[in-house]
Amino acid sequence: MANSNGKMKSASTETAHNSTPNILPRPDFHFSGEVGRTYLDSDPAQFPKPVQAPTGAPNILLILIDDCGFGQYSTFGGGIPSPTMDRLAAEGLRYNCFHTTALCSPTRASLITGRNHHSAAFAGITEMATGYDGYTCILPRSCGTVGEVLRQNGYMTAWIGKNHNTPTWETSAAGPFDRWANGLGFDYFYGFNAGDMNHWDPILYENRNLVPSSKDPQYHLTTDIAEKAIAWVRQAKSISPDRPFFLYVATGATHAPHQTPKEWIDKFKGKFDQGWDKYREQALERQKKLGVVPADTKLTVRSKGLPAWDSLNAEQKRLYARMMEVFAGYAAQCDYELGRVVDAVKQLPDSENTLIIYIAGDNGASAEGGLEGSLCENLFFNGIAEKWQDNIKAIDELGGPKHFNHFPSAWAHAMNAPFQWTKQVASHFGGTRNPMIISWPARIKDKGGLRSQFLHTIDIVPTIYELCGIAAPAELNGVQQKPIEGVSFAFTFDNPKAESKRKTQYFELGCNRGLYHDGWMASSPSFVPWEPTRGHWDPDKAPWELYKVDEDFSQANDVAKQYPEKLRQLQDLWWVEASKYSVLPLDWRGTIRLNAEAMGRPNLMAGRTTMVYYPGTFGLPDAASPPMCNKSWTIAAEIETFDEKASGMIVTHGGLEGGYGLYLRDGKPTFVYNYLSIDRPTLTAKDPLPRGKTKLVVDFVYDGGGLGKGGKLTMNANGKTIAQGRLERTIPIQFSLGEGLDVGCDIGSPVDFTYELPFAFAGKIENVRIELKSEAAAPRKAAAKEASTAA
Repeated sequence: MANSNGKMKSASTETAHNSTPNILPRPDFHFSGEVGRTYLDSDPAQFPKPVQAPTGAPNILLILIDDCGFGQYSTFGGGIPSPTMDRLAAEGLRYNCFHTTALCSPTRASLITGRNHHSAAFAGITEMATGYDGYTCILPRSCGTVGEVLRQNGYMTAWIGKNHNTPTWETSAAGPFDRWANGLGFDYFYGFNAGDMNHWDPILYENRNLVPSSKDPQYHLTTDIAEKAIAWVRQAKSISPDRPFFLYVATGATHAPHQTPKEWIDKFKGKFDQGWDKYREQALERQKKLGVVPADTKLTVRSKGLPAWDSLNAEQKRLYARMMEVFAGYAAQCDYELGRVVDAVKQLPDSENTLIIYIAGDNGASAEGGLEGSLCENLFFNGIAEKWQDNIKAIDELGGPKHFNHFPSAWAHAMNAPFQWTKQVASHFGGTRNPMIISWPARIKDKGGLRSQFLHTIDIVPTIYELCGIAAPAELNGVQQKPIEGVSFAFTFDNPKAESKRKTQYFELGCNRGLYHDGWMASSPSFVPWEPTRGHWDPDKAPWELYKVDEDFSQANDVAKQYPEKLRQLQDLWWVEASKYSVLPLDWRGTIRLNAEAMGRPNLMAGRTTMVYYPGTFGLPDAASPPMCNKSWTIAAEIETFDEKASGMIVTHGGLEGGYGLYLRDGKPTFVYNYLSIDRPTLTAKDPLPRGKTKLVVDFVYDGGGLGKGGKLTMNANGKTIAQGRLERTIPIQFSLGEGLDVGCDIGSPVDFTYELPFAFAGKIENVRIELKSEAAAPRKAAAKEASTAA
């Protein structure tokens, strides 16, 4: 375990009651008595004792909400009620200087390992991995997880909800599974392996097994996550009441899509008509009254590029207020469902000895909805902007199953009040400062207290180890471990005025850079988070700001001109830290990094031009599905029908947010191409197929000439052309954020809304053959050519 200077300290100096081994796993059992020729002349047999957690080790409930701002929930002055957070805060401690990495996968890697995100190889999300040490998104064996360490020290472990720490190319049914949640030290997993998920029609796994789609018309993912968490903890403690548990619950909310039942949305009708600028002012007033910010905290200026609410017309205000109402309902539902989990934990016999860590956000609120809001977040990741004039047509459907919607960037900025900027911007607290609440009735005496020590996500693991009396192993599963880079903050429980032990902390995300050191913060933002296309950038010419954050809580007063030498010192120190923790080389490319082919990431499709799939292939993740962007391709399905009115899905890739589907409707072959929910051009045969065997082929000839161009479609049956048409444009980067290939039905969300899920094929499918044409190398060449303009 490392101290604030990064040097190793012995376990005995961390806690007085550490008794766990420094090397895990423990040696195999060996009988130490005398062994004779038979049991009669041998010492009595002795079984190896099951591993027991240290005496008094607490149960642990670790909660992580997604994409949540400092000024979002009422517990920290926001406008969205959070009674669960309120209740935990009243019996525990609030932390108002806790920091994340400004993005999803990186924060989560730090949270479960206690190492900086680049040290843990998670510079960004898994979908944007590159081949440098800090950027591969392959969690090093030398960064063992808290789940694995606790499991080997007597804990029952479960991870329920979002997992965004498995390499995309390892998320298929073919594995490998050692970097799925079960392989990372968690006995039980229920959730999704992706950055976000449709909350009405999710693709979920229980351990390694695909979960069948729910038939409950009232199904919602947040409720499902809560119910599975409740079921697991009750079952675990009823079976083994003397063993402590470690339950990690990571909701999909409040990440897009902002989807929630209408009754939750209706609770907030008219509550945000005042707009985002007024909301920020009101939030700061509430924050001061609650004492979660100092009384002299200033409201930062509206971040560059965001519009003033008063500059909008009436229709824009109507749309954007509704988008915020939807988000508020979504967020309120999330806290409510987490309250059910907390209630279940508190009903257990040893609830007083349960440590609850509730972190409201893996980063600040997200600006990825763009300046005008979004009906399909995948548009952002394909580098395509939306217009409010189009989105307002769907105002009454927002939050429902037809849209992958996201509010405008300025609302995200408001959710991060009183700070500047948003998710992705690691240079400023709007991207990195998140509320944290800790409850432990048996241990915390200062109920309702506030703590303001400068903390970081990497500090959670060493704190857990100290509180549990567990030593961070020097060797785990045969691999020498990197030192823990976080610092335990257990000392803050009893001493609200204790000096922060963290003296220095670097920040970097997408070339947004920051360096905290002894009460100062140097900040250098790079690109605005709502703009997916990025041009050239020079780190030596990027501007820097300087803040005295132990006096300026919100980073409102840039003092770079007054203290140039201090700024220079922190800039130089940033490069030292960057070199130390594998931050280099800096990479400012944008959405082009989402294209696995262009980046050369490991790929189950690499080098393959022909793939054959069979019935029962479904839930294949996007990263393990044929890469059909920016090239010609052919789909050939060998099918047999027994009814001229047969219907059902033959093959589909993607869903609500983009992709295609080839199916029969009343016997007629139909091909639909979902262009990122903007339009769904459809090619349909005039006549139904006759009964019997058919080779149904859809051929696409790409126009070429760059990314996202159009091409000619031809459909034929048994060699006879039955339909022709064109796609005027195609998806340039990725079909879907998570949904991949299905054969014989549609798992997840529908590719269009003309059929009901799962739309099982009413016939027989022999196989589906997908052939990728010679243009397969085009994306990589295009990436090299267009990276500076279309990245």
